[in-house]
Amino acid sequence: MRALRVLVADDQDLFRGGFAMILNAHDDITVVGEAADGAEAIAKAVELRPDVVLMDIRMPGVDGVEATAEVCRRTTAKVLVLTMYDVDEYVYDALRAGAGGFLLKDVRRDELVRAVRLVAAGESLLAPSVTRRLIADVVGRGRARPGLRRRLDELTGREIDTLRLLAQGRSNAEIAAELLVSEHTVKTHVSNLLTKLDLRDRAQAVVFAYESGLVVPGDD
Repeated sequence: MRALRVLVADDQDLFRGGFAMILNAHDDITVVGEAADGAEAIAKAVELRPDVVLMDIRMPGVDGVEATAEVCRRTTAKVLVLTMYDVDEYVYDALRAGAGGFLLKDVRRDELVRAVRLVAAGESLLAPSVTRRLIADVVGRGRARPGLRRRLDELTGREIDTLRLLAQGRSNAEIAAELLVSEHTVKTHVSNLLTKLDLRDRAQAVVFAYESGLVVPGDD
């Protein structure tokens, strides 16, 4: 089985080296490169074609948000952003730009490894409590885009139900139980709604659900 190829981008040597050491300790993960700023992250992502880019959100020059957008536009790599704070508007912008999820920099070793594997497999890493607080904070400051709601007309009723539950942090199994369908059916609904709304992954679907007003902060 081919090892996952990871690029680590962080302007702090200590974090960059530490993350690389943790990941390289696993047989199924190989750190193929390191970058000290956003511009270098973009260049190395294009050159090395990693499966996952571990991206610090706040770097000098080209920051993590701009770098995430470029990496997602120019490669097929999944981006996992890193932040020091659980409420960070930069992270929200990175999710909109295509990041598959985010981690706090004080993440435990096992959680870091699990996150890289999940994002590489196409899953989105969204801790529900942190993500909902982040989005509620940003949307609460006027970032909602009500005009997006018209695009919901492209979805079936079941796809809308799936999007609403997905945005509330539910797993496929939990959505299946709520809608009384199989997990395979849920995966089909998710795939269809991502295609119809031209979204990259589940992380962008969560952002869309809040910005369109389908889900509002405080919804259970």
